[in-house]
Amino acid sequence: MRTSRLYLGIMSICLLCILSACGGSVTQASIIHPTPRPTLAPTPTPLPPTPTPVPTPKPVVHVAPPAHIRIPAIGVDADIEPVGVLTTGNLDTPHNNPWDGAGWYDSGTRPGDQGSAVIDGHVDRPGGGPAVFWNLRYMKPGDEVIITTSTGQQLHFHTIKREAIPPDPSYLQGIFGDSSGKFLNLITCAGVWVPSQGQTSLRMLVYTELD
Repeated sequence: MRTSRLYLGIMSICLLCILSACGGSVTQASIIHPTPRPTLAPTPTPLPPTPTPVPTPKPVVHVAPPAHIRIPAIGVDADIEPVGVLTTGNLDTPHNNPWDGAGWYDSGTRPGDQGSAVIDGHVDRPGGGPAVFWNLRYMKPGDEVIITTSTGQQLHFHTIKREAIPPDPSYLQGIFGDSSGKFLNLITCAGVWVPSQGQTSLRMLVYTELD
């Protein structure tokens, strides 16, 4: 009987030890803390690019149409009227004052604007008398050409060169095509009359530029 009690006492002590050991494990496990996750910095939102301002183009201001031409060196003092192109491809001449007036090609550049303006006139009259551009052949570099516009503005040009060329479209294109400056080109007939062609053998050209 004493032995049984002793056995029970020993078993009770062992059970308490086991429970104490289990309780220690639970306590040990309960103090484990989770590793905190790193805080991510917020990604900044990029600002939209600043638009590049587009400059406003300046309006093109055109010179008024020409109304009068004066060339002191050769005695020209004439009114100008607008003209077009004939069916032959040649530049037309004035109608209001055919022999003493000058014609401006109004589908082209105005004198004083960027490009090459063209003014023509007859060299002689029927029967051989002198017309408005009779003395164009005598112009030389530096001679002044004065254009008065329809608004009264005066434009001063100086002569660059003079030349005689065949009346061929490939040659004549040069008097219209230069847009590198503000030019005024004068043209009239030259050479001899060719009956089979109904025109003279040459064209006299005077090239001028705005001062």
